[in-house]
Amino acid sequence: MAEINPDKPMVIKLVYYGPAMSGKTTNIMLLHDLLEPELIGEMMTLETKNDRTLFFDLLPLGFKTPSGLLVKVKLFTVPGQVQHDSTRKAVLSRADGVVFVADSQRNQAINNGESFQNLADNAGRVGLDFQKLPLVVQYNKRDLPDILTEEEIGERWGQAPWPVIFSVALTGVGVKETFRQLLLQVYRVIDGQHSFKEKHGMDENDFVKAVMGEG
Repeated sequence: MAEINPDKPMVIKLVYYGPAMSGKTTNIMLLHDLLEPELIGEMMTLETKNDRTLFFDLLPLGFKTPSGLLVKVKLFTVPGQVQHDSTRKAVLSRADGVVFVADSQRNQAINNGESFQNLADNAGRVGLDFQKLPLVVQYNKRDLPDILTEEEIGERWGQAPWPVIFSVALTGVGVKETFRQLLLQVYRVIDGQHSFKEKHGMDENDFVKAVMGEG
Protein backbone atom coordinates (compact mmCIF):
# COMPACT_ATOMS: atom_id res chain seq x y z
CA MET A 1 0.00 0.00 0.00
CA ALA A 2 1.30 3.43 -0.97
CA GLU A 3 2.00 6.21 1.54
CA ILE A 4 -1.19 7.79 2.86
CA ASN A 5 -1.90 11.31 1.62
CA PRO A 6 -4.38 12.99 4.02
CA ASP A 7 -5.72 15.12 1.15
CA LYS A 8 -6.68 12.07 -0.92
CA PRO A 9 -8.78 8.99 -0.14
CA MET A 10 -6.98 5.88 1.05
CA VAL A 11 -8.07 3.03 -1.19
CA ILE A 12 -8.00 -0.56 0.07
CA LYS A 13 -8.39 -3.27 -2.57
CA LEU A 14 -9.73 -6.66 -1.49
CA VAL A 15 -10.06 -9.57 -3.91
CA TYR A 16 -12.20 -12.72 -3.74
CA TYR A 17 -10.31 -15.48 -5.57
CA GLY A 18 -11.11 -19.13 -6.24
CA PRO A 19 -12.26 -21.72 -8.77
CA ALA A 20 -15.26 -21.22 -11.02
CA MET A 21 -18.67 -21.41 -9.31
CA SER A 22 -17.22 -21.60 -5.80
CA GLY A 23 -19.33 -18.67 -4.56
CA LYS A 24 -17.18 -15.57 -4.96
CA THR A 25 -19.94 -13.44 -6.48
CA THR A 26 -22.45 -14.76 -3.94
CA ASN A 27 -20.19 -13.55 -1.13
CA ILE A 28 -20.03 -10.06 -2.62
CA MET A 29 -23.78 -9.93 -3.21
CA LEU A 30 -24.50 -10.92 0.39
CA LEU A 31 -22.05 -8.34 1.72
CA HIS A 32 -23.80 -5.67 -0.34
CA ASP A 33 -27.06 -6.61 1.35
CA LEU A 34 -25.68 -7.11 4.87
CA LEU A 35 -23.25 -4.22 5.32
CA GLU A 36 -24.26 -0.69 6.27
CA PRO A 37 -21.13 1.47 6.14
CA GLU A 38 -21.16 5.24 5.96
CA LEU A 39 -20.74 5.08 2.20
CA ILE A 40 -21.75 2.20 -0.07
CA GLY A 41 -21.94 2.16 -3.84
CA GLU A 42 -23.87 0.02 -6.25
CA MET A 43 -22.47 -3.39 -7.05
CA MET A 44 -21.17 -3.65 -10.59
CA THR A 45 -21.10 -7.04 -12.30
CA LEU A 46 -19.90 -8.15 -15.71
CA GLU A 47 -21.12 -11.64 -16.52
CA THR A 48 -21.13 -14.17 -19.33
CA LYS A 49 -24.28 -15.70 -20.79
CA ASN A 50 -24.15 -18.57 -18.28
CA ASP A 51 -23.92 -16.15 -15.33
CA ARG A 52 -20.31 -16.84 -14.54
CA THR A 53 -18.21 -13.81 -13.79
CA LEU A 54 -16.25 -12.85 -16.89
CA PHE A 55 -14.24 -9.91 -15.67
CA PHE A 56 -15.06 -8.91 -12.11
CA ASP A 57 -17.61 -7.77 -9.61
CA LEU A 58 -16.97 -4.51 -7.80
CA LEU A 59 -18.49 -3.38 -4.52
CA PRO A 60 -17.25 0.00 -3.20
CA LEU A 61 -17.53 0.84 0.52
CA GLY A 62 -16.24 3.83 2.45
CA PHE A 63 -16.06 5.83 5.68
CA LYS A 64 -14.21 8.75 7.26
CA THR A 65 -11.79 8.40 10.16
CA PRO A 66 -11.86 10.77 13.17
CA SER A 67 -8.93 12.59 11.55
CA GLY A 68 -11.03 13.26 8.44
CA LEU A 69 -9.30 10.75 6.16
CA LEU A 70 -11.67 9.19 3.62
CA VAL A 71 -11.12 5.44 3.40
CA LYS A 72 -12.48 3.59 0.38
CA VAL A 73 -12.67 -0.20 0.38
CA LYS A 74 -13.17 -1.84 -2.99
CA LEU A 75 -14.18 -5.50 -3.19
CA PHE A 76 -13.45 -7.39 -6.38
CA THR A 77 -13.96 -10.93 -7.59
CA VAL A 78 -11.94 -12.66 -10.29
CA PRO A 79 -13.23 -15.03 -12.98
CA GLY A 80 -12.66 -18.65 -12.03
CA GLN A 81 -12.34 -20.05 -15.53
CA VAL A 82 -8.83 -20.97 -16.64
CA GLN A 83 -9.07 -19.06 -19.93
CA HIS A 84 -9.39 -15.75 -18.07
CA ASP A 85 -6.08 -15.96 -16.23
CA SER A 86 -4.83 -12.65 -17.63
CA THR A 87 -7.92 -10.95 -16.16
CA ARG A 88 -7.28 -12.65 -12.81
CA LYS A 89 -3.75 -11.22 -12.74
CA ALA A 90 -5.01 -7.75 -13.61
CA VAL A 91 -7.64 -7.78 -10.85
CA LEU A 92 -5.21 -9.24 -8.30
CA SER A 93 -2.60 -6.56 -8.99
CA ARG A 94 -2.07 -4.18 -6.03
CA ALA A 95 -4.46 -6.16 -3.82
CA ASP A 96 -4.23 -5.42 -0.08
CA GLY A 97 -5.96 -8.65 0.95
CA VAL A 98 -7.50 -11.80 -0.51
CA VAL A 99 -10.31 -14.20 0.36
CA PHE A 100 -9.80 -17.60 -1.27
CA VAL A 101 -13.23 -19.16 -1.76
CA ALA A 102 -12.98 -22.95 -1.99
CA ASP A 103 -15.77 -25.34 -2.95
CA SER A 104 -16.39 -27.88 -0.17
CA GLN A 105 -17.63 -30.59 -2.54
CA ARG A 106 -15.33 -33.58 -2.53
CA ASN A 107 -15.16 -33.69 -6.33
CA GLN A 108 -13.84 -30.11 -6.38
CA ALA A 109 -10.72 -30.76 -4.30
CA ILE A 110 -8.39 -30.79 -7.31
CA ASN A 111 -9.91 -27.58 -8.71
CA ASN A 112 -9.44 -25.93 -5.31
CA GLY A 113 -5.79 -26.94 -5.16
CA GLU A 114 -5.07 -25.79 -8.70
CA SER A 115 -6.82 -22.47 -8.10
CA PHE A 116 -4.94 -21.83 -4.85
CA GLN A 117 -1.64 -22.57 -6.59
CA ASN A 118 -2.71 -20.19 -9.35
CA LEU A 119 -3.33 -17.52 -6.71
CA ALA A 120 0.15 -18.01 -5.25
CA ASP A 121 1.75 -17.97 -8.71
CA ASN A 122 -0.14 -14.89 -9.89
CA ALA A 123 0.59 -13.02 -6.68
CA GLY A 124 4.28 -13.40 -7.45
CA ARG A 125 3.76 -12.36 -11.06
CA VAL A 126 2.09 -9.09 -10.06
CA GLY A 127 4.65 -8.27 -7.36
CA LEU A 128 2.78 -9.28 -4.19
CA ASP A 129 4.58 -11.01 -1.33
CA PHE A 130 2.32 -14.03 -0.93
CA GLN A 131 3.72 -14.96 2.47
CA LYS A 132 2.84 -11.54 3.88
CA LEU A 133 -0.41 -10.98 1.99
CA PRO A 134 -3.50 -10.81 4.27
CA LEU A 135 -5.44 -13.94 3.34
CA VAL A 136 -8.49 -15.87 4.57
CA VAL A 137 -9.56 -19.27 3.24
CA GLN A 138 -13.30 -19.83 3.07
CA TYR A 139 -14.75 -23.30 2.48
CA ASN A 140 -18.14 -22.61 0.96
CA LYS A 141 -21.18 -24.79 0.14
CA ARG A 142 -21.24 -26.59 3.50
CA ASP A 143 -24.93 -27.35 2.92
CA LEU A 144 -24.32 -29.70 -0.02
CA PRO A 145 -23.98 -33.50 0.11
CA ASP A 146 -20.65 -35.31 -0.26
CA ILE A 147 -18.46 -32.51 1.07
CA LEU A 148 -15.07 -32.69 2.71
CA THR A 149 -15.38 -32.94 6.48
CA GLU A 150 -14.01 -30.24 8.75
CA GLU A 151 -11.44 -32.77 9.94
CA GLU A 152 -10.25 -33.44 6.39
CA ILE A 153 -10.01 -29.72 5.69
CA GLY A 154 -8.15 -29.26 8.97
CA GLU A 155 -5.60 -31.87 7.90
CA ARG A 156 -5.08 -29.96 4.64
CA TRP A 157 -4.87 -26.49 6.17
CA GLY A 158 -3.94 -27.11 9.81
CA GLN A 159 -0.33 -26.05 9.39
CA ALA A 160 -1.15 -23.07 7.18
CA PRO A 161 -0.92 -19.56 8.67
CA TRP A 162 -4.28 -18.46 7.27
CA PRO A 163 -7.64 -18.65 9.06
CA VAL A 164 -10.17 -21.09 7.59
CA ILE A 165 -13.87 -20.20 7.71
CA PHE A 166 -16.77 -22.53 6.84
CA SER A 167 -19.68 -20.99 4.99
CA VAL A 168 -22.94 -21.30 3.13
CA ALA A 169 -22.74 -18.08 1.16
CA LEU A 170 -26.22 -18.45 -0.33
CA THR A 171 -27.75 -18.01 3.13
CA GLY A 172 -25.08 -15.69 4.51
CA VAL A 173 -23.51 -18.20 6.90
CA GLY A 174 -19.83 -17.36 7.33
CA VAL A 175 -19.88 -14.44 4.87
CA LYS A 176 -19.48 -11.59 7.36
CA GLU A 177 -17.14 -13.67 9.52
CA THR A 178 -14.83 -14.21 6.54
CA PHE A 179 -14.83 -10.52 5.68
CA ARG A 180 -14.20 -9.55 9.30
CA GLN A 181 -11.17 -11.84 9.53
CA LEU A 182 -9.70 -10.30 6.39
CA LEU A 183 -10.28 -6.74 7.62
CA LEU A 184 -8.47 -7.49 10.87
CA GLN A 185 -5.42 -8.74 8.95
CA VAL A 186 -5.50 -5.78 6.57
CA TYR A 187 -5.73 -3.31 9.45
CA ARG A 188 -2.65 -4.76 11.12
CA VAL A 189 -0.65 -4.22 7.94
CA ILE A 190 -1.95 -0.66 7.52
CA ASP A 191 -1.27 0.19 11.14
CA GLY A 192 2.21 -1.31 10.99
CA GLN A 193 3.09 0.64 7.85
CA HIS A 194 1.34 3.94 8.56
CA SER A 195 0.70 4.16 12.33
CA PHE A 196 -2.99 4.25 11.48
CA LYS A 197 -4.28 4.26 15.05
CA GLU A 198 -1.93 7.04 16.14
CA LYS A 199 -2.51 9.27 13.12
CA HIS A 200 -6.17 8.61 12.37
CA GLY A 201 -7.69 7.60 15.70
CA MET A 202 -8.98 4.12 14.90
CA ASP A 203 -7.97 0.81 16.39
CA GLU A 204 -8.69 -2.48 14.62
CA ASN A 205 -12.15 -2.86 16.15
CA ASP A 206 -13.12 0.69 15.16
CA PHE A 207 -11.81 0.05 11.65
CA VAL A 208 -13.76 -3.18 11.20
CA LYS A 209 -16.96 -1.64 12.56
CA ALA A 210 -16.62 1.35 10.24
CA VAL A 211 -16.16 -0.82 7.13
CA MET A 212 -19.02 -3.11 8.10
CA GLY A 213 -21.33 -0.35 9.27
CA GLU A 214 -21.58 -1.64 12.83
CA GLY A 215 -20.55 1.54 14.62
